[in-house]
Amino acid sequence: MAIVDLVMPKMGESIMEATILKWHKEIGDTVEMDETILEIATDKVDSEVPSTAAGKIAEILFNEDDVVPVGTVIAKIETDANAEVADSPATKTDSSTAKQVEETTPVATQTQQQTAKTTTASPRFYSPLVLNIAAEEGISMSELEQIPGSGNNGRVTKKDILAYIANRKSQPEEKATAKAPQAPVQTQAQTKTQPQTQVSGNVEIVEMDRMRKLIAKHMVNSVQTSPHVTSFTEADVTEIVNWRNANKNAFQKKYGEKITFTPIFVEAIVNAIKKYPLINVSVDGDNIIIKKDVNIGMAAALPSGNLIVPVIKNADTKNLLGLTKDVNHFANAARNNKLKADETQGSTFTLTNVGTFGSLMGTPIINQPEVAILAVGTIKKRPMVLETPQGDVIAIRHMMYLSLSYDHRVVDGSLGASFLTEVGKQLENFNPDREI
Repeated sequence: MAIVDLVMPKMGESIMEATILKWHKEIGDTVEMDETILEIATDKVDSEVPSTAAGKIAEILFNEDDVVPVGTVIAKIETDANAEVADSPATKTDSSTAKQVEETTPVATQTQQQTAKTTTASPRFYSPLVLNIAAEEGISMSELEQIPGSGNNGRVTKKDILAYIANRKSQPEEKATAKAPQAPVQTQAQTKTQPQTQVSGNVEIVEMDRMRKLIAKHMVNSVQTSPHVTSFTEADVTEIVNWRNANKNAFQKKYGEKITFTPIFVEAIVNAIKKYPLINVSVDGDNIIIKKDVNIGMAAALPSGNLIVPVIKNADTKNLLGLTKDVNHFANAARNNKLKADETQGSTFTLTNVGTFGSLMGTPIINQPEVAILAVGTIKKRPMVLETPQGDVIAIRHMMYLSLSYDHRVVDGSLGASFLTEVGKQLENFNPDREI
């Protein structure tokens, strides 16, 4: 017999923890290699965690809704393999796992120490989620230390702090006032239950799911961070429409990939960024960080209706076929909830296609920490005036509106408008004789 440790996987460079959504197995259940054991969630994407060995679940160390640092042992699997299995890289011994946790935990602990001072007598780990809830509710670190924890090693979980808050709010007001000397409890309003919104009529109240809450927070944060300005232009994409209609069947037969408009839009954006690199930046205090990598985020719809932004890494190094493969992969992965966390990180500029939903144009919100986002509307046939050597004529053309929202702290109107105009020119100058 050998015991294999199942650890919380690292889902991306900046992700240091994940929330356990659901256990698919219980103690005593048998599992096969690569069989799904549990589902986890990060602030980027939901994922399934497969078994790293075949055997039987011997121990489950965390509950659903627990927030667990990456590298932490979350379950133990009893196998029939010899002792060598336990020494393999995927199934390290408890001592090596402890070392992993030691290497991971200080990142969270450092953040925790910057937030509030902790006593050396009680060095409990607090996840960012618990710390955020405590900050929002005016709970001091000394008060947080007194909350009983039901998690591993007495750790305070989301359930623990929410239960404490509910109990605290239900206490008489004068009891809460007696605790007023603590600095975080600045006003009685912070300890009172917020009045519920009064609704009337035939309504249904639906709580936001986890992803919608994250999106809402992200959008509010973006608007509060960046002064948004949106510029508009239109592009004649007739040559692109005609080229795609003429070549889509041959393209799929030759490469096994469906060619859509999105990779062509991404190609135009990349070419425009090369000409205006200051649109491919982020802001850090008073510093402008110019990104040398061109990573294009593409907004994609999840089955739930929520949007997520997978990232085409190093888009400037890929031809139309490479971009098409990435676009199709991410679109399929999003539809089937198969996106990996590292596939949704590192974007430097984002494209959103509001035309997919029938919109002529939109005013998108910047995907922080980027400084600009481009929206393309639906393609419509419209009568347009064309200049020809024989004079002006009216012709039916395929037209599309483009809108660029940009951070006015670092992107002035001249840069934003020039970049947007360049994207339009790239689309209008598409070579109709381009070979597939």
